[in-house]
Order: sequence, then C-alpha cells, then structure tokens
Amino acid sequence: MSEKQPPQSSLQNLRVQKWVAMLSVVLLGVKFFAYYVTNSVAILTDALESIVNVSAGFIGLYSLYISAKPADKDHPYGHGKAEFISAAIEGTLILTAGSLTIYKAIKTLLYPEPLSSIDTGIWLVAITAVANYLIGLTCVRIGNRNQSMALVASGRHLQTDTISTIGIIAGLILLFFTKWMWVDSAVALLFGGIIIFTGYKIVLNSIAGIMDKADLTLLERMVSLLNKNRHINWVDLHNLRVIKYGAILHLDCHLTLPWYLNVHEAHVEIDQLATLVRSEFGESLELFVHSDGCLPFSCQICEKADCAARVHPFTKKVEWTLDNILSDQKHQLT
Repeated sequence: MSEKQPPQSSLQNLRVQKWVAMLSVVLLGVKFFAYYVTNSVAILTDALESIVNVSAGFIGLYSLYISAKPADKDHPYGHGKAEFISAAIEGTLILTAGSLTIYKAIKTLLYPEPLSSIDTGIWLVAITAVANYLIGLTCVRIGNRNQSMALVASGRHLQTDTISTIGIIAGLILLFFTKWMWVDSAVALLFGGIIIFTGYKIVLNSIAGIMDKADLTLLERMVSLLNKNRHINWVDLHNLRVIKYGAILHLDCHLTLPWYLNVHEAHVEIDQLATLVRSEFGESLELFVHSDGCLPFSCQICEKADCAARVHPFTKKVEWTLDNILSDQKHQLT
C-alpha cells in the first residue's frame, strides 16, 4: 500500500516533545542542586519526580516519533497506539516516584537529618515551578488541539509537578520560619500521595486508549455536529464507531441514502459528510463510510419532499442520538 505522509499535527507534537525532553534535563539538574545544598527530603521529592519527567519526556519523544510515521503495509491504521503505551509507561514511572517519595519521607520522619540553606532551595525550586507550568500549559494546549494523548499526558504531568512544587515551597517557607523539622517529611508524604494519584489516572486513561474505550464526550460532539448540519439525503446514520490512534481519529459509519442515487451521487454525499466532520475535528481524521440504500420503512422518517420513489408518507423526523447512531440498525419508527 502507498504510504501517507504524517499530518502536520503529528510533526508539531514531535517538535514540542523534543523541547520538553531537553528542558526537563535542565530542570532536573536545578532540583538536584537544590537538594544538594539543603538536604531537604521535600526537595528530593521534587527531584525524584523530575527524573520521571526526563524519562517520560524521552519516552514520549520516541512514542511521538513512532506515532508520526505514516501508515504502511504492516500497520494499515498507522502507529498511533505507541502514544498510549508511552502514557502507560509514564504513569507507571510516576507511581514509582510517588512510592519512593513516601518511603524516603517516612524514613526521614523517623530518623531526622539536618537541613541547611533552605532559603536558597526555595528560590531554586520556585524557578523550576514557573518553568514547568509554562511548559506543561503549552503541551496540554497543543496536545488537545492535535488530539495527542502523549503530549497531553506530558503536559498534565508537568502541571501536576508544578502544583506539588508550590506545596513543597509553602512547606519549606513554614519550615524556614518555624524550624519545625517534621514539616519537611510531612510535606513530602502529602505530595507523594498526590503523585501516586496522578500516575494512577494516567495509567487508567492509557489502558482505556489501548482497549479502544469509547470517548463519549467526543461522540456527543460528533452527534451534535451531524444533527445541526444534516443533509436532506442523509436518511439516517448508524453503526458509528470512532477509534483514536494517537493524533489520528478513525471514523466508521453506515450512511443511509435514497436507494436510487448512482455511485457518483452517493460519493458526493459521503464527501460532504467527510468535509463536515473534518471542519470540526481537523484534517487528522480518516473516514470509512458504507452507503446503504433506504428501505420502504425509511419513507416515514425521510423529509425529502420531491422523492418519486416514496411509498409511505413522511411521519416524523428522528433525531440522531448516541443510542440510535451507535446501533447497527437502520432508523425506523417503532
């Protein structure tokens, strides 16, 4: 089969992830330097998560490189599933970092260690928090626009890292002024739990993607779009299935048309459907539409007034819903 070029959105995802990976290495160095000068287990929590950021950044980069490759003979639907695998690995790494954080926090709580230069550590960690938030915000915005789970996962991870860093800074400020040594471990315990919860959600979402779980929010958008822009020749649309492979959506459906349309006329209707859907969901979308001819019972729901083949009068328009558009049955009045 001829190879298709990857969509521009996939190439943009790859470029963004390259920057994320490189900047994560820099921020990792800053955080470990902060831990070195302070000996704070709370800052170590942040540094351990940054190791995950770096690992996840390069894993995400590789997965986006794979998912951006065009469909070929061995992978006719493309390589987008690599993004889900990447997100699963990233989520597992986050879970590991959270577990290590809690272990270290409990150990330090039981056997306290001296701290130093907390004020310097606060400033260094604050700089990384601002950088992480801006990088994460960019990843989520571009990832959502390009339907890239790997990029969104990276962005969410960085944003979560920012939130945990802010909490750690607050704890360090409290420690700086009160000299309560247990605060350092308590903050690490709290945010270790948050890190574990974040990893759990990422793993859960990636498994849903690997298992092709239906995206009901996306399907509802699809149904709303089709209802608002329904053509007179589109008697019904059923057996709709949407599968997400990385940045590419694959849509399958059956479109019922007047039975007397010739092949060219039916193709025009399908092209109009494709244009409509791409206007909402972008060019990174493949459609496979099977055209069905209408049957006598279809006359009751068909609004086409100038139909010479009508055998029953029009009775009622059937609104398309998730229930009837997902079912593998032509629409009819019950």
